[in-house]
Amino acid sequence: MITQVAGARRGRGSYVAAAGVFAVGMAGTTLPTPLYGLYREQIGFSELIVTVVFAVYAIGVIAALLIAGDFSDILGRRPVLLSALGLSLLSAVCFLFQDGLPLLFVGRLLSGFSAGLLSGCATAAVLELAPPARHARAAFAATAANMGGLGCGPLLSGFLAQYAPWPLRLPFLAHIVLLVAALAVTSALPETVARRTPRPPLRPQGMVVPPQTRAAFVPAALAAFGGFSMLGLFTAVAPSFLEQTLGEHNLAVIAAVVFSAFGSSTVGQLLTGPLGARRALPAGCLVLTGGMVVVASSLWTESLPVLVVGAMVAGLGQGMSFRAGLAGVGAAAPEEHRGATISAFFVVAYVGISVPVVGVGALALALGLRDAGMLFSLYVVLMSATVGVFLLRRPARTG
Repeated sequence: MITQVAGARRGRGSYVAAAGVFAVGMAGTTLPTPLYGLYREQIGFSELIVTVVFAVYAIGVIAALLIAGDFSDILGRRPVLLSALGLSLLSAVCFLFQDGLPLLFVGRLLSGFSAGLLSGCATAAVLELAPPARHARAAFAATAANMGGLGCGPLLSGFLAQYAPWPLRLPFLAHIVLLVAALAVTSALPETVARRTPRPPLRPQGMVVPPQTRAAFVPAALAAFGGFSMLGLFTAVAPSFLEQTLGEHNLAVIAAVVFSAFGSSTVGQLLTGPLGARRALPAGCLVLTGGMVVVASSLWTESLPVLVVGAMVAGLGQGMSFRAGLAGVGAAAPEEHRGATISAFFVVAYVGISVPVVGVGALALALGLRDAGMLFSLYVVLMSATVGVFLLRRPARTG
């Protein structure tokens, strides 16, 4: 059985530093989002290829979660965090020197591996490094670092690409600098997992959901699936819609629209505390439903302001359900399987962010980007509404 290192949870600054490392790592995964139009001009590929490049990232995430989801429970949080940041650094180098699709695919795959390791391990580390009295704040710090990092990635690259030289190089140089700093911070973090002797073998565990966690896990994971599907729309498809349908070519504006969904997610996470996780989970699903109705309306009317409103409302709902679900799963999971259980939660989320988005890319070839986006929005509406109504009738256990 794993025991946590005594005293490792006591430093108030440690969990904040771990959350900062988490955010830096996740920012690299969305850094290319506003740049896909530039890559399309440089290399020449269709909207389907854009979504396939995005899906390669999600495949990397899911593979890392399934293969190494419990490695941090065995090796410790810090070694896995360092490995994840190292993979993110290699991904940035691939983008820095890319000259065609092969390095784009390799860079996205490495970025996916990094995010897969970070998702479960960094979340567990933030929760464990916080003093017991600050557990609720640590849960917010972990989810805010995840969504905030994902939102800051396109914001950083969009503004640098629009207003600074070397649009396809400078964003990745800037991220490399941030990663070096994050590696230094991680090296100084306390370890929260005591090593076991003899050490259990490292082998793929697949989806690890202990029986006592399933009542909290299933509804939380379904809500995450719907919420991450919405995020997939904004990170993989929305930039192309802005450029091709609305004629918006300012990369900073495109980045700000994408950021609006992730920024609102962070605000939604703040609302989870006063509401309580049990109420925030279904409420978040229903707010997400309303937001996606607005997004579908924006695609129909080809209106940028309506799209931004839809992104903000949908992001608000996603943030509420995401924090409530993750907090419930983390609290219900036994200590020796916490990292693996949180990783399983993210497997479901990243299936939601990848498979439907590739479907949008394929539909776009036949129906056009606008109609494909509308169909996708309606799919998320049905998904999130069903989960929200189900949770209202049968509230999830949240720990």
